Amino acid sequence: MDRVPGIDVARGLAVLGMMTAHVGPDWSAHAPAAAAVVDLADGRPSALFVVLAGLSLALLSGGPTPARDRDLTRARVRIAVRAVVVLGVGLVLEALGTPVLVILPTYAVLFLLGCLVLRWPVRALVTAAALVALVAPAVRDALGVRTDATDVGGVVGLLVGPHYPALVWAAYLLAGLALGRCDLGARAVRWRTAVVGAALGVVGYGGGWVAQQVLPGSVLTSTAPHSSSTFEVVGNTGVALLVVALAVGLAPRAPHLAAPVAAVGALAFTAYTVHVVAIALLGDHVVWQPTTAVWLAFLLTTTALCWAWRATLGRGPLERGMHALSAGLADALVPHRREPVPR
Repeated sequence: MDRVPGIDVARGLAVLGMMTAHVGPDWSAHAPAAAAVVDLADGRPSALFVVLAGLSLALLSGGPTPARDRDLTRARVRIAVRAVVVLGVGLVLEALGTPVLVILPTYAVLFLLGCLVLRWPVRALVTAAALVALVAPAVRDALGVRTDATDVGGVVGLLVGPHYPALVWAAYLLAGLALGRCDLGARAVRWRTAVVGAALGVVGYGGGWVAQQVLPGSVLTSTAPHSSSTFEVVGNTGVALLVVALAVGLAPRAPHLAAPVAAVGALAFTAYTVHVVAIALLGDHVVWQPTTAVWLAFLLTTTALCWAWRATLGRGPLERGMHALSAGLADALVPHRREPVPR
């Protein structure tokens, strides 16, 4: 399936947004309006990243028309291999001991989950996403998982832990899969996606604010970043849908302006990995004592290097390796069906 123009732009915004969440400056004391803009990067870009993961799985397995039989099996093999690679890199990044909460292990778990639902139609995916968003946060709350907990790790931590709990974040993946099963090239689909996204944003964040007046301090009604409440998930999903719709609609109109951010999106795995390594090399102070200069250096350097690499060498180094490994194993385990030669 060919790349959809604009998807890389949305993914690039997600990566740059996560960098901002990690090393963005604290302007709350001197420039509250600017601080509010930076605060938008807390929680929402990572949710967008996972929505785009679901969309990518849909494109990898046929796009609007899901693959069947051997092609679907090949897609599952490729996705499973990518999950293993992403998990391995994620564990290495965690071992660096930076203050960054690495999303890649949860990303890998969600990839494997995605393999199970590739045949599902859009309606089933949307229904499942809604049910997960509604039920999973209550399950975590019943288990007593706190958003500030630091002693929940391993498989349990990946599933229901305080940060990036796969049980809840599966809603983002399912929403992205549903979106990827739609024809984003159609203007009507993009408009509908944007309207739904805006509505979900209002319901999620607005509903959470109202609910907080009734149950102040409750995790279940919070819209705070990474609270993984129903309201936050709904609001974040709305933002993600709106960003994707706008990116897909506007990027083709200004391809030269979009190209630098699209390059970051095309090299998202590499860019995310390198930025965590850079934080490890520079020291924890770039996270705990962020400055505008360091933040801009991260954003501009990442964008420039990705743009240059994309223009001259194509796929990023990690993307290239992951593609070769996943496609190679798929070819070995599920060879392409040979068409009979006419005689």
